[in-house]
Amino acid sequence: MKNLIFISLFLFQNIILAQEFTSSNLPIIIIDTNQETIVNEPKVTANMKIIFNEDGSRNFKDSETFHYDGFIGIELRGQSSLSLFPKKGYGIETRESDGSNKNISLFGFPEENDWVIHSPYSDKSLLRNKMTYDLAREIMPYAPRTKFCELIINNEYLGVIVFTEKIKRDKGRVDISKLKAEDISGDQLTGGYILKFDKATDSELAFTSTYSPEGGGWQDANFFYVYPKPENVQNAQKNYIQNFIKDFENALASEIYQDSIEGYHKYIDPSSFIDFMIINELTRNVDGYRLSTYMYKDRDSIDARLKMGPVWDFNLAIGNADYCNGSNISGWAYNFNSVCPDDFWVNHFWWKRLLNDSAYRNAFNARWTELRLGILSDANMITRIESYTNVLAEAVPRNFEKWPIIGQYIWPNNQVSSTYTGEINYLQDWILRRMEWIDENLNSIDNGTPITTPLKVFPNPTEGTIFYSTNNCDRCTIEVYDVLGRNVTSAVDIQIDKINFSNQSGLYFIYLKSFENEIESFSKVIVK
Repeated sequence: MKNLIFISLFLFQNIILAQEFTSSNLPIIIIDTNQETIVNEPKVTANMKIIFNEDGSRNFKDSETFHYDGFIGIELRGQSSLSLFPKKGYGIETRESDGSNKNISLFGFPEENDWVIHSPYSDKSLLRNKMTYDLAREIMPYAPRTKFCELIINNEYLGVIVFTEKIKRDKGRVDISKLKAEDISGDQLTGGYILKFDKATDSELAFTSTYSPEGGGWQDANFFYVYPKPENVQNAQKNYIQNFIKDFENALASEIYQDSIEGYHKYIDPSSFIDFMIINELTRNVDGYRLSTYMYKDRDSIDARLKMGPVWDFNLAIGNADYCNGSNISGWAYNFNSVCPDDFWVNHFWWKRLLNDSAYRNAFNARWTELRLGILSDANMITRIESYTNVLAEAVPRNFEKWPIIGQYIWPNNQVSSTYTGEINYLQDWILRRMEWIDENLNSIDNGTPITTPLKVFPNPTEGTIFYSTNNCDRCTIEVYDVLGRNVTSAVDIQIDKINFSNQSGLYFIYLKSFENEIESFSKVIVK
């Protein structure tokens, strides 16, 4: 009888929950498969309604006005998550009534027909993917656009999801040339291509690098075709892109790889590699560099160089992986092979080889320093996280009523908090400490060999005055910024060899800038 009462109460609570969910500040997606079971290929035909008032007004489940009301194809998607988690992700294809593709703009995103419903589960913050994509889109040319929504499939409430663009070639996404089957010679043959490092599936085709992954071992580095699709790529196109990668890797492995004409610069855009590294190092993505790692190449007449991106899949980043040091604040993610050398998927040799080039290291350091003044400042990151949690505040209780996992270990959680607020606090504290660690360890980005820095400051922390030396940088200038990224140089007393922080306290960044106003070095100072 006791168990029966418990079951009755449980059912009653869920009925109440279903009755209570009549509206949301988030868009509501309602999918009806007409009793068809959603499987992992092929897509089944269904109807999808999206209730989304673009003016910001409340969205009601029983609304008769829709942002989208039409046919879709839907299938399960995911690899590890598909088998491990009851909250499923889905691939969506908007369709006409005859089953053909229907390109349409949803949530203001550029028109397309392929979409992804990401359903965060082990990421109990619900925001790791969205936050990282949003950051990457401000730093890189493109990253998938996203929208928090609530999902109902076949009258079952399924919680908070992230409606996401699929990585595809088109003008609003990976903006490279269209490569047709007949493009098998000349400039048309040279682009565009999208490749990736990832886990293999039966439907994908790949080619293998002639070089072993970093550190050697039994693993291979396999490049998978994304665009053109494996079943569409022509032999001439395969030969072209394989030879291009081979030529790049030969140049990167050569003794003259640093040469600006005949070295790796001839084949890649270093700035895109650096931005890709910064996103993966910021988040210490345990899958970074080795899985879900995309790259693309346009026609030679447009840009002959290989570029990294877009970034994808950060569920296990930002401290949410309890294996291979994935949750450690310290350490570089590109050094994965040193931590887990026997993993089936390891990092290729590209990253350490690039970091052996002082010009690449210095460019990485300068880019990180630039971003810390703005997009990646502590204050901006805190504001960003607060904005997400404010948007999710109403839906979070509903999500965790449906999926009561707060306080439970879900693979591969490093931290298990007893409240949603605890999950957010952990994420915020982790990323702030991670950025601080990178600030303090930029000089070891080349795997431990110190880079001579032209700026030294002491004592640190200080009670008001620091002394500095600039290592013969005679034409350089000193500038001071606060934690909000504001230039406060005029508020302090800068002399030839010291800076007086009169009536100041807090965290400050001291920048050494060249005569051309480029950042040469920086140091973080705590003023008590």
